Amino acid sequence: MDINRRGMLVALAALPLAHGAQAQGVGLSGAYVAYGLNPDGSAYQGDVTIIHAGQSVAMTWRIGNDTYRGEGTLEGRVLSVNWGDGQPVIYVVMPNGALHGTWADGTALEKLVPD
Repeated sequence: MDINRRGMLVALAALPLAHGAQAQGVGLSGAYVAYGLNPDGSAYQGDVTIIHAGQSVAMTWRIGNDTYRGEGTLEGRVLSVNWGDGQPVIYVVMPNGALHGTWADGTALEKLVPD
């Protein structure tokens, strides 16, 4: 399965969760392990810290020797985070607390699992 197809599957899986979901009761603050695929298909792993207050979210990714920071908003179960790239990271908060997302305009994937 190519990465564009995977990105489409993530987006399709998000539709039923995003529709009608409320931000109430969703607490994202904490530590996560990130598993991802870059746009070129190479895999990566790292750590993510999330600080969540109301609809505002601040994130810090530590991937290898690199650190990235972003801020975003949670609307229902959809989290959109601007992190300095031209396109935001878009996550769907799953019922088990994991976040499934896409970045690089849908050509890269990322899954955050609570640590």
